[in-house]
Amino acid sequence: MSFTTLLLFLLAIQTIGPTFFHRFATEVSPWLLLAKWIFIQGLTITLFFQIGAWCLLVPGVMLTLGIGLHTVVCIKHGIHPFRATPRARYYAFRGWAWPPE
Repeated sequence: MSFTTLLLFLLAIQTIGPTFFHRFATEVSPWLLLAKWIFIQGLTITLFFQIGAWCLLVPGVMLTLGIGLHTVVCIKHGIHPFRATPRARYYAFRGWAWPPE
């Protein structure tokens, strides 16, 4: 795998992820989201030079664990894991003000 392929893969994750999961981070600080992506990409790129293509396990495992944990926690609290409904309950769980401004 080339470095360009790795960067395209990371770009795809960064593009597709927010498209489908934006409703779960509506009140999260943009700086926190930026820091998350810098961490994931920095770690993956650093590992690329150490272990090659195996570095793709990092975002893959993080994505799998994140979706799994998210689903379990949402179901436990009575929130639909893909639609984040009921919205008021989801906002209360996250500690955000309802209704959103």
